Amino acid sequence: MGRRSYHHGRLREALLAAARALISERGLAGFTLAEAAKRVGVTGAAPYRHFADRDALVAALAQDGFTHFNQLLGRAWDGGKPDPVAALRRRGEAYLAFAREEPGLYRAMFGDAGLLRHPSDRARAAFDEQVRTTVEVLRFFHAPERDAETLAVQIWAMSHGVADLMLSGHFETPDEASKILGSGVAALVEGAMRKALGIASVIPAS
Repeated sequence: MGRRSYHHGRLREALLAAARALISERGLAGFTLAEAAKRVGVTGAAPYRHFADRDALVAALAQDGFTHFNQLLGRAWDGGKPDPVAALRRRGEAYLAFAREEPGLYRAMFGDAGLLRHPSDRARAAFDEQVRTTVEVLRFFHAPERDAETLAVQIWAMSHGVADLMLSGHFETPDEASKILGSGVAALVEGAMRKALGIASVIPAS
């Protein structure tokens, strides 16, 4: 393949698209900056005009991913209509749809522990929105909001776990993954309601 010539901005976008495809095909650890350059038909030195190293390329891809992710889940929430419980269910389905349709972005967003320990503004915005939607669910049931952040983390962890299992091929159909997530989130919300009402859990907390 001959070398290609890119306008300055177009090379950056081409490298992001190549990384997205390579991560989707091989996983987060399955590519190098040189492979991304080869995929778009430029020299191995060309990517360094835009990215200091492979990690910088992954971080930029994760930023793009969180932009799309936040927009998709925001549309799914749709202002909490017709009620927060139904809207929360749609958010869960949108979460799985994003992971299924954009595995390269999803793995870039969540596959690097360093990025999660030091979240970008867009990643933080995603979690803040999860907390806000959880507050709306608690208000719907007239429950105190003090445990909203804990419940939000639990729902996110459940969503992420089901999405990872789905991407690894552990569910036969997307509908199966959706049902598992729906029942799991319902159990978490019910547990939060029991705690708010002072009803003892069958399984004591550790």
